[in-house]
Amino acid sequence: MTAINPIVPDMLAQAKWAFSTRRVFRGDAVSLTDDLAQAVSGDVVLGRVERIGSHKRIQLAAGRASTLYVGDLVVLACGDRYAPDQFEGLAELDPDGADMLAGGGVLGRMRHRHARMSAPTLVVPLGLLADASGNRINVADYALDKAARPIGMTVIGVVGASMNSGKTTAVASLAHGLSAAGHRVAAIKATGTGAFGDFNAFVDTGARYVADFTDAGMVSTYLQPLDRIEAGLDTLLAHAARDGCEVAVVELADGVFQKETADLLRKPKVRDGFAGVIFAAPDALAAAGGCTALRGMGVEPAAVTGMVSCSPLGAAEAEMATGIGVIARDALCDPAQANALLGKMSGARHAPALGVAEVGVAA
Repeated sequence: MTAINPIVPDMLAQAKWAFSTRRVFRGDAVSLTDDLAQAVSGDVVLGRVERIGSHKRIQLAAGRASTLYVGDLVVLACGDRYAPDQFEGLAELDPDGADMLAGGGVLGRMRHRHARMSAPTLVVPLGLLADASGNRINVADYALDKAARPIGMTVIGVVGASMNSGKTTAVASLAHGLSAAGHRVAAIKATGTGAFGDFNAFVDTGARYVADFTDAGMVSTYLQPLDRIEAGLDTLLAHAARDGCEVAVVELADGVFQKETADLLRKPKVRDGFAGVIFAAPDALAAAGGCTALRGMGVEPAAVTGMVSCSPLGAAEAEMATGIGVIARDALCDPAQANALLGKMSGARHAPALGVAEVGVAA
């Protein structure tokens, strides 16, 4: 039988609330349940740090990182994670100690880790936060109102070969360039694991609207139903449109072989909803393989970017192998070139913002 215990107010006041829980109204949390075996992705957990491991800091809901100490009280969200460069884990909570899978505040059971990663930080769950009715609190309870995808918005997709291939830099750079060109831009991360790094990078661009999947009620999109992820993207785009945005730059996390990313790109409604797709790659070989994979999914990349663009020789190899122009970060940040790329993907209706429709996309 599930036990429900009142929370000592000071416990939550002293706890470090993670980015993943940023939308939760803290006043709703009045009790703890001990039914950890029933926890699902998004359930909010109060825990105590038992051992410091790989994650030595937690990304706070307030938008800064905080050093972790043994004995710290933390509020995290139960969730899955897919990160080939770090951890893969499931939304399962062991009462003797659960694994901190991401600095943004995802707690679960590690299943695999990269060889360079040390053991995860261990957190002992004290219970699941519950409301006055004894119902478990889930981040989905505080999601934006669901809405249908808006008509008329130009949506640019950014995908990559892998983690750390340059996707977030591409989204941020293009969002900045288009904003400087006079467009009302949304910068959105549609899939991934809750963390503030990418979110803050998008805020810094001057984009009119910034959001990620946590705003749609998911602490992580790994292992979530495809329809839920797609509905989350539609909701984020709808709210961006309501805020006056005409263009959205959308990042899909990890690489094109990651299951949720691949499944989304294979879905005609999602794939055809992009005016164009930019592919980020670390090198020419990844660019060639990634573009071939995308073409197999029915996607013809509009441009290649990422780490490969930092090397003139690498960029030349990538262009030769793919037949697609390589565009660097500085070019994406440039209003004229960002505007020209938008015009290439969406037609002349957006070109007049700077009167530079004739400007080409520079390698």
